[in-house]
Amino acid sequence: MKTYRVGILGFGMIGRVHAYGYATLPFYYDPPPLSARITHVVTTRAETAEKARRLVGADVAATDFRAVTENPDIDIVHICSPNDRHCEALLSAIAHQKHIYCDKPLVATWDQARQVAAALENYRGTAQMTFQCRFFPATLRAKQLIDEGRLGRVLQFRAAYLHGGNADPNAPARWKLSGAAGGGVIADLASHVFDLVEHLAGPIDAVMAETYTAYAERPSTEDPSRKVVIDAEDCVLILARLQSGAPGTIEATKIASGAEDELRIEIHGSQGALRFNLMDSHHLEFYDATAADCPLGGVRGWNRIDTGQRYLPPAAAFPSHKAAIGWTRGHVACLANFLQAVAQGRVAEPGIEQGIRVQQLIEYVRQSAREQRWVQASMSSSCTSTSHTGSLGSGSGRSPSANRRA
Repeated sequence: MKTYRVGILGFGMIGRVHAYGYATLPFYYDPPPLSARITHVVTTRAETAEKARRLVGADVAATDFRAVTENPDIDIVHICSPNDRHCEALLSAIAHQKHIYCDKPLVATWDQARQVAAALENYRGTAQMTFQCRFFPATLRAKQLIDEGRLGRVLQFRAAYLHGGNADPNAPARWKLSGAAGGGVIADLASHVFDLVEHLAGPIDAVMAETYTAYAERPSTEDPSRKVVIDAEDCVLILARLQSGAPGTIEATKIASGAEDELRIEIHGSQGALRFNLMDSHHLEFYDATAADCPLGGVRGWNRIDTGQRYLPPAAAFPSHKAAIGWTRGHVACLANFLQAVAQGRVAEPGIEQGIRVQQLIEYVRQSAREQRWVQASMSSSCTSTSHTGSLGSGSGRSPSANRRA
């Protein structure tokens, strides 16, 4: 059986998570989707690349992404570098027909997303985004229930991704607080929310956004005695409307004191409702509005479903279906989904096109916050075309409620 050779670009926290996925995959999937080995690790500094190489048992430590993307021996490229370094590596990997597993967001800017979209025309590999929040049993079950029509017509939604690390004024000015590096919570946290909302509730049609930066300056990471100007947002609040007409709210923040990694989503429909909180990822809550409410309330009420680690085959029952599930397990399932698509020579979902769509929503939200108005955010047929840029800025500036579906 072929052993796929893997190269990882970037080995910060998320690069380690991707490597962990390969190390643990045989425990969670029997059989694994394919045989793979990490052979190359690339970081910006030789010493960190060598440290990563030793950790994962790779053959090569390098500081140039081309050692992976242009290497004929490499089959799969993982893009785990800071956002502003994604585009050039992606274009190189696409040009050399590598299979690609790209962490979110796809790139740092919409112009870069357009370059990637144009490059995909001749791409024959399999590519997937790391939107791992789709891959918990709870969110997989939520998708099943929605597709079965158990919620009826979606009437309203609310979603939030809450972190608290930036509430501290002494938190250092790392790259995720740099606009030039593609930082800010819209790209970092809201990107996950955009994907999950559209995956479960339907396409977003319009947005109205407000951003906030808590501290104009923060300590430099190199020299804490020196202050650095901050140009990326700590918080974004979004009013949104789906193409169906249903309204909703989206929040992403790193100044929610007391929150750690709290992704919440609630979807309310004409026949039922769902809610999920990443801090309680073992459960999905479902409300059946068609259940009898008589006598004395009947059996109607919120049902707390023990989704746990109840993945479908070929996932193994390890450590147990009943064992509490963790954040990294969603990542392993997301990786397995990608590798299954590679092994079968088919399209992976969520693919690079979904990465482009989320990048589009990031741009719409930034535009709305900048111009202080509603912006149309529907996905046109040219979403993955270089001609799409003309649709940005096409919003009327008025609330979409005037043409809201009754």
